[in-house]
Amino acid sequence: MAVSGIMLARAIPAIFIGPFAGVMLDRFDRRKIMIASDLIRILIALLFLLASQGRSNTMLYLLSALLMAASPFFSAGRGAILPTIADGEQLSTATSLAQTTMWLTTAVGAWLAGRSIDGFGFGFAFLLNAFSFLFSAICVWRLKGEFKVTQTSHRMPHPVSDYLDGLRYMRSIPLLFAIGLISLGWATGGRAAQILFSLFGEKVFARGAAGTGDLWGAAGVGLVTGGMIAHSLLPRLGFAAYKHTIAIAYLLHGGMYIVFSQMTNYRAALVFILLSRAAVAVSSVMNATRVMRHTANEYRGRVMSTLETLTWGMMMLSMSAAGFATADGKVETIRLVGTLSGLLSSTTAIWWTWLNLTGRLPEPPSTSPRRP
Repeated sequence: MAVSGIMLARAIPAIFIGPFAGVMLDRFDRRKIMIASDLIRILIALLFLLASQGRSNTMLYLLSALLMAASPFFSAGRGAILPTIADGEQLSTATSLAQTTMWLTTAVGAWLAGRSIDGFGFGFAFLLNAFSFLFSAICVWRLKGEFKVTQTSHRMPHPVSDYLDGLRYMRSIPLLFAIGLISLGWATGGRAAQILFSLFGEKVFARGAAGTGDLWGAAGVGLVTGGMIAHSLLPRLGFAAYKHTIAIAYLLHGGMYIVFSQMTNYRAALVFILLSRAAVAVSSVMNATRVMRHTANEYRGRVMSTLETLTWGMMMLSMSAAGFATADGKVETIRLVGTLSGLLSSTTAIWWTWLNLTGRLPEPPSTSPRRP
């Protein structure tokens, strides 16, 4: 329940702040907004040092909510500026690198957190987290280029009407709309699966914080591996083959997670969670590349933030259900919820395949800039 509380505290701000972040990113300098997001998150991350000394979870929930409230400005901004600094031929490589480096640091961070908590306590882990935002801000500050969208209208931004305009744009392109829907469908099980990592590490395999870190680490290695596979496949796949690959990836992702949830051997479980996350990484990199390639620059912030908002919204519901279902802490219940999460993730492939077979996924024109 405590893990679910933390994740819900993260999900709720993401749902409400995400649309506003998208509008801001399409109206103002995206690079400056990302730097501001990092600087704010440094301060919030340091406050976790105080929260770790208390006996109540209330401050942890509050700080988690504040940390996530600042995050959409960075995460959606990262996707929005990538096509600006990589031309059409380089975009798939840039997307793969962006995704895999993010996942690699997540894997390393999770593993370091589990080990450092065991050896040095929570404070050291929170300091590392704060430093990561400082490092990020420095990297973004060093980017060169024009990161403000040229506006055809000089009216003041209106969060509601501008965001609705972005939704209409997204709905007008079937592929973008479909990617949004499958992100929503995957989150029904995929996001619930993430809070189960802590339960599998602590309860099912009785490995404590180190076990949770190992599971996140294996998942991260799988994500990096999947990102590399996607990068090697992207230049070879036409649009039709891409759509078939997405369906296969979602089936494998859910199936491997079901097997993981029933494993009694700890090392075998790590292998299957690695395979599951590798499959979802293939679909994630390929879909992200398509979104960036087919979204006009002036709408890119809103499209990216909408995809995140949809995912976080469903995540809030799925994690709440998973948290309540596993509140008894029984190993059998945790395994059952894990199986259901895998099944729900796999059903995304059915929806995507139906759209493809009925001709509802035509290839849209590319909008990524090409340099001479």
